[in-house]
Amino acid sequence: MLEAEDWVAISFVILMGIFAYFGVHRALLKALDNRRDRIRQELDDARRLKEEAAKLVAEYRARRESAEREAQDIVASATAEAERIATEARARMEDFVARRTKSAESKIAMAEAQALADVRAAAAEAAVTAASSILSKSVTGSVADDLINKGIADVRQKLN
Repeated sequence: MLEAEDWVAISFVILMGIFAYFGVHRALLKALDNRRDRIRQELDDARRLKEEAAKLVAEYRARRESAEREAQDIVASATAEAERIATEARARMEDFVARRTKSAESKIAMAEAQALADVRAAAAEAAVTAASSILSKSVTGSVADDLINKGIADVRQKLN
């Protein structure tokens, strides 16, 4: 009589024969092939996505670096522009101060000249008045009048 293990082996062989008759092994191989193809497709998709992600990362890094360079250029340009404006403002201020100083010196010189002229005119007037007074008291007659008038005219001409 057959043991239990023998019956299991016979049952297994019969089952395998039934599977072979109905083509279960073809269906099983086809399912495995389909699974293999699906896994290969997923791996290809993953590889493609990884490459696209790497390209995007490289592109964004390049954009970031470009933006950083542009920002640095903008900062450098703004700094240079500010320095240029400050230099121009300093030059304009110095020019303005120089013109104001020259104008003030010119006005001072004119005021000095005017004061000197006023002093001369006052001195001339005082001299004429004094000479007129002295001569009118000491010299008399028509000769005296002519002499006084001529002297006063000469003094006025010389002092003015």
